[in-house]
Amino acid sequence: MIDQLFEFVQNHPLLVGAFLLVLLAWVLYEVRNSGANGVTTSEATQLVNREDAVVLDIREAKDFKAGHIAGARNIPQSRIDDRLAELDKFKDKPVIVVCKHGQSSGAVQGKLAKAGFERALKLKGGMTQWQTDGLPLVKK
Repeated sequence: MIDQLFEFVQNHPLLVGAFLLVLLAWVLYEVRNSGANGVTTSEATQLVNREDAVVLDIREAKDFKAGHIAGARNIPQSRIDDRLAELDKFKDKPVIVVCKHGQSSGAVQGKLAKAGFERALKLKGGMTQWQTDGLPLVKK
């Protein structure tokens, strides 16, 4: 099997080089964007405690009721465009966008930034990371 791999690499150096270049570009892109305007759970806690940050939970209502960060506001991602005006009074505060795994919060963060929220941030790892770190949840 390894012999076949080496033979393939020797016979197709351009193809292998192109693959490695694309792989490297993808890894660099992911590393660069994973930390862009994102905060860890400890940084989020500090922002809430020190700067009165607003936590915006964009999960659906049933997931929110199953467990959320204390004081979080729930506006599902599917309704964010319709309900964005509810957040206008918080434009001067940090707004931390939270989703389930930290993957879809970036899109909402971008919408908030375009709407004038200068300190729109996303929670890295989302609620999954929050729970993994053993932080408290409110269940209603």
